Amino acid sequence: MTTDKKRIEDEIIDNLLKDYKEPEDLIGENGLLRELTKRLLERAMSAEMTEHVGYEKHAVSGRNSGNSRNGKTAKTVKGTFGTLPIEVPRDRNGTFEPKIIGKHQTRFTGFDENIISLYARGLSVREIKQHLEEIYQVEVSPGLISAVTDEVIDEAKAWQDRPLESFYPIVYMDALVFKIRDGATVRNKAVYLAIGVNMDGMKEVLGLWIAQTEGAKFWLQVVTELKNRGLDDILIACVDGPASSRFSHIRRRSDA
Repeated sequence: MTTDKKRIEDEIIDNLLKDYKEPEDLIGENGLLRELTKRLLERAMSAEMTEHVGYEKHAVSGRNSGNSRNGKTAKTVKGTFGTLPIEVPRDRNGTFEPKIIGKHQTRFTGFDENIISLYARGLSVREIKQHLEEIYQVEVSPGLISAVTDEVIDEAKAWQDRPLESFYPIVYMDALVFKIRDGATVRNKAVYLAIGVNMDGMKEVLGLWIAQTEGAKFWLQVVTELKNRGLDDILIACVDGPASSRFSHIRRRSDA
């Protein structure tokens, strides 16, 4: 059976590639992979529709079933293959929601991650837009880029402001110097890092902060924020000189 399956698979591949002459035929704007993606998506949604209404297309059992197919809606999604027009099946009751391409989904999975990756590397909205147009042949609006990055910023802010446990046996605090792009200039900035070891022995990043340089004044802000988020008792503080003078804000059991 394995041999027959492999033979069938080889025959399918051979048939698909019978007109292949150059890479553009496979991965180009009108290449095989783009067309194959379109066909697979549409066939998958058709199968989902069959599952949703409960009968095969044109089947007699579908008559007076309470719901039926109701044509298709044109939709364009964006992704690795650029813009891809597809047809999404509809049902008469309007209750069908495809899983492979969500009802309001306009981008392939992974497209947002590429935007976020470029943003994290310090590219401006204009540079990200230009990069995506060059690589994917997709025209992306600045509003879309901003919407994607804003979602990440909101999630990061929620994580940064989350409540902490009141007690951590061990807390490590240090500042690392990194080169960070600031507009058109690359500058050295200090990234303040606080890591706590909880009662289960697991390390937990309590927070990250960025400042121009490391100093006792900024460490005071960090310690104050940790206390405001619920941390008021630790056993051991592993810190260097600039941070050690600011730990009086948090009671240490070793001092009790």
